[in-house]
Amino acid sequence: MRLVRHERTRRVFAVSRQEVPRSGFVGMGGLACLLFLQLGTATLAPWWVTASLVVLWLVLLGLSVRWFVPHPRRLPWLVVGGVAVWAAVLPLGARLGAW
Repeated sequence: MRLVRHERTRRVFAVSRQEVPRSGFVGMGGLACLLFLQLGTATLAPWWVTASLVVLWLVLLGLSVRWFVPHPRRLPWLVVGGVAVWAAVLPLGARLGAW
């Protein structure tokens, strides 16, 4: 019985000593900033545009939670894609939709 406990703690220490890439945390922080950008469009665009951007943010959040451990280097690219969509929707909507 004692040997099993020792093996378990050895595995826990091996996992806790792994190097954690910072890009996952950068991506999650970027997603938090992206949410504020998208919620700020409520003053510029109709409600349905803001709602669709928040739905896009929820999809990006789901992907980032799923990829946080296996693919942490992808998370900042999700934020870049979200900002690109946000930056494209506002001028396009102002030009075509006459907001």
